[in-house]
Formats: sequence, C-alpha cells, structure tokens
Amino acid sequence: MTTYAESFKREVARVSKKEVRGEITPLRKATTTHRSEIAALKKTVKSLEATVRQLVKLANRTGATAAAPAKAAKADNAVAGPRTRGAFDAAAFAEHRKKMGLTQAQWAKIVGVSSLSIYKWEKGGVQPREKQMAAIREAMNLGKRRALAIANS
Repeated sequence: MTTYAESFKREVARVSKKEVRGEITPLRKATTTHRSEIAALKKTVKSLEATVRQLVKLANRTGATAAAPAKAAKADNAVAGPRTRGAFDAAAFAEHRKKMGLTQAQWAKIVGVSSLSIYKWEKGGVQPREKQMAAIREAMNLGKRRALAIANS
C-alpha cells in the first residue's frame, strides 16, 4: 500500500507542477516585458531631466543678464556692494544685522537659512544664491520690531 501512496503523491506533485508552470510562464513573460519597459522609461526620464537642467541653466544665463539691471535697481544699498549694485557686501550685511541687534541665529531664522550660512556670508567665504538674495533683501527692509517678532516666533 505504501508504494501505491507514494506513486500517487508523486503523480499529484508532477501534475500540480505542470499546472503551476503553465500559469507562471505567462506571468514571467509579462514581468520581463514590464521590467524592460520600466528600464526604457527610466532612461527617458533621465534624458528629459538632463534636458530640463540644460534649459534651466540656459534660461538662468540669458535671464540673469537681461534681468540684472532691473533687480539691481530694486536692491537695497546695504546688500549692494560699493563697486557694483546687486553684488553682495558681507561687511554691510554683518553691520546691518548688528545694528538691528539680532544674533546670527535670529537673522538666519528671518532669512530662512542656517546660522552657519549667515556666519559664512558675513565672513565673506561664501556668496548667497539669488534665491537667498531675495530673502535677504526682504529681511533688510524689515523694521527692528518686525524682525524681532519674526525671529522670536
């Protein structure tokens, strides 16, 4: 009786494996197809991102030269350097912060950067980016009470 039971078990296992293989083969093919499509889409996204980066750089170059005179006219004298308007003046920046009676940490909170950034800007080791320059200009136009309210909130 054990031989019959073992033969029956083997036959059931063989038939079930055959059935499962028939079900899994199309799934494997579909998975392979999907993976190759995903890889192609990733390549496309990567190339499109590179194109966007190039276009942004190009727009920044052409936009910066065309928009520089307009932005320089709006720039605050404390942010603008003595030689060229629109250039960052570290000494004037530090002097304005001290005149307002703010710490570097408070000034950083107002501008929306870290206190380390404020330190580096004041020492002249690093120049703020254009986005940060806009925030600096806004902060320079704040009154002392309003600046303290923002810094302490």
